[in-house]
Amino acid sequence: LFIAGAIATFLSKEAVLRHLGPKARKLEAYLVASVAGTVLAVCSCSVLPMFTGIYQVGAGLGPATTFLYSGPALNVMAIFLTARVLGFTLGLWRAVGAIVFGIVIGLIMARLFRSEEQVREEIALALPDPPPARRKAWQTGTYFAAMMLFLVFSDWYNPGNVILRLQDGSSFQVVLLQERRDDLVVQFEQPVAGYRTGDRVTFPKTEIAALEPVRTWVTVVYEIKWYLAGLVGLAVLWIVWRWFERDELRLWMTNTWEFTKLLVPLLFGGVFAVGFIGELLPQEQVAAWVGKNDLSATLIAAVVGCLFYFATLTEVPILQALIQRGMAEGPALALLLAGPALSLPSILVIRSVLGTKKAFAFVLLVVIMATVTGLIYGLLYGGVG
Repeated sequence: LFIAGAIATFLSKEAVLRHLGPKARKLEAYLVASVAGTVLAVCSCSVLPMFTGIYQVGAGLGPATTFLYSGPALNVMAIFLTARVLGFTLGLWRAVGAIVFGIVIGLIMARLFRSEEQVREEIALALPDPPPARRKAWQTGTYFAAMMLFLVFSDWYNPGNVILRLQDGSSFQVVLLQERRDDLVVQFEQPVAGYRTGDRVTFPKTEIAALEPVRTWVTVVYEIKWYLAGLVGLAVLWIVWRWFERDELRLWMTNTWEFTKLLVPLLFGGVFAVGFIGELLPQEQVAAWVGKNDLSATLIAAVVGCLFYFATLTEVPILQALIQRGMAEGPALALLLAGPALSLPSILVIRSVLGTKKAFAFVLLVVIMATVTGLIYGLLYGGVG
């Protein structure tokens, strides 16, 4: 929300129009929008304020919706985790699909609503030029980069990989899902000792001899993430103190508050509703619906992906469990392509920003693209179930 307020306040209209607006070359605009979210390990809800900010400043509908889709779908951590856990082929298809889908969806959206967008672009171009920037370009860039880094570090995900050692001498590598007063809930990553990959098991603490974390660079960063976020946060405060005027800060807070009133009620309401849906539709039931590489199963996976809320990177272990319970290859890719990009909370917000027609068109395009690609992938690598 603070980043969105900063975009609306400090990102010049000329910069947005030059790279993402009607003044931009089409190839440049869509390429920039499609890869801009690569470094952002954020979910669909987290990217919404930034999308709203650049759209209100003057970005074209096509590049803006390209960023809206590709931002959460294409981040480096998610792609590498998908390739490592679910296989290189699925990870590659996810990465390429996120870029291609984003561009195709943006081009279609711009074409469908070209008359409305033309009026909007004429209004944006007719606005008077803003006063000269009070800072150099590198200072503004550093300011935005520092806030982005704070978002990335504070949202850093711990995969929870641990070595579980039991009193009887056996040990397993598992994912720690929940620690309660008297027991632990874990998920198995590999089939071992009668357990299947994806099985969730509760172990009483009286049976556990030791719990040792599996150290990787991801867990190392997670252990110090608040120190890193704190350092970057202090850098933001120093930058604001040295490079910004009081009236600019007041306008920044005003814009941030406007975005907060617009987005937060819809996000919280949507997440609350999805929580109930998730309990009513357990993973076993979803897997039973998507066990074939046919049109109905792939379409169901795409629709479920569009409605459910997946926090950053959690789609990978969830999908791993579904695959172990019988989910086919095509629906798995469809869920990967639709899930991180959309959710019921984000759909509510998109509707409030773009209107009902454009929001419906965007969601429909995501479902269609994910379904078609899932069908092709299922035929190539899984056959028709």
